Amino acid sequence: MDILSILADSTRSAIGPVAAIYAVAAIGLNLHFGYTGLLNFGQVGFMLVGAYGVGISVAVFDLPLSVGVLVGLACAVALALLLGIPTLRLREDYLAITTIAAAEVLRLLYRAEFADPLTSSVYGLQNLAGDFRALNPFDASRFYTLGPVSYNGNHLWVLVVTWSLVLLLAGLTWLLMHSPWGRVIKGIREDEDAVRSLGKNVFAYKMQVLVLGGLIGALAGAILAVYQASIAPDQFKPQVTFFLWVILLLGGAGRVFGPVLGSMAFWFLMTFTDGVLKGFGAMGWLPFLSGPDYGALQLAFAGLMLVVLIVFRPQGLIGDRKEMLVNVK
Repeated sequence: MDILSILADSTRSAIGPVAAIYAVAAIGLNLHFGYTGLLNFGQVGFMLVGAYGVGISVAVFDLPLSVGVLVGLACAVALALLLGIPTLRLREDYLAITTIAAAEVLRLLYRAEFADPLTSSVYGLQNLAGDFRALNPFDASRFYTLGPVSYNGNHLWVLVVTWSLVLLLAGLTWLLMHSPWGRVIKGIREDEDAVRSLGKNVFAYKMQVLVLGGLIGALAGAILAVYQASIAPDQFKPQVTFFLWVILLLGGAGRVFGPVLGSMAFWFLMTFTDGVLKGFGAMGWLPFLSGPDYGALQLAFAGLMLVVLIVFRPQGLIGDRKEMLVNVK
């Protein structure tokens, strides 16, 4: 088993486009839960509508990529309104139940046979990255070395764009949370009755946050579609939201760079675990496991990581312990 090779692959994952895409989605979730206390268990649903906004626009209607991104964002706004209007005046658990159900219903609708003319059902949509790659300043046939890792030109272009977007959204989050609007948002997390007593429309602020975090989630889905150049409904299973929660709690909820650090650490650990398991398998140390079993163990490891975090460091790597409380009144 080559530990150095495993470490190089893990580092490549930690700074790669997928880690950046999940960081973007987790930034939206951080606005929901970390700063406002909204229990959104369906962030993957926003990613799905963002990705398919791009996919359907580009692959089915032959529209420009920019139009597809706008369509995906518009769908995210509509989804946030549909979820938020009936639930945000009620207890937090109603939003949690509604979002996880809505995300799964959307996945099943997009993979249904009657949706085949628009979504290609379970087969998904392809050839989505033409406009994006046309803007690529790097040589697509060349590999570029960044320290111990290397990327081809197309992946490097996605890498630059996605991490630039992560930094932009992190900066936007910092500005928002240090504004009067952000102080109201954090006040709602601490004690929404006190905020309401000051004359603030708590429902309106919650709706604004739900829409904003959903837009960021949809943007992550759109980037994922461009990065892969294809999408399929079964990429957007509930486990994606589970990963996003692990990422958020690992980095630290209610911290600007919590989702960023959490995504990098999460994908490093997931890739390292996968490499070690496969190495042990190749050495004959795990004769009772076959190839598909490694993926199941990875999911078990992610769950174990979440349990360990909750027990020993609920505030995450750079978080504050009180940020992890669902109700801090």
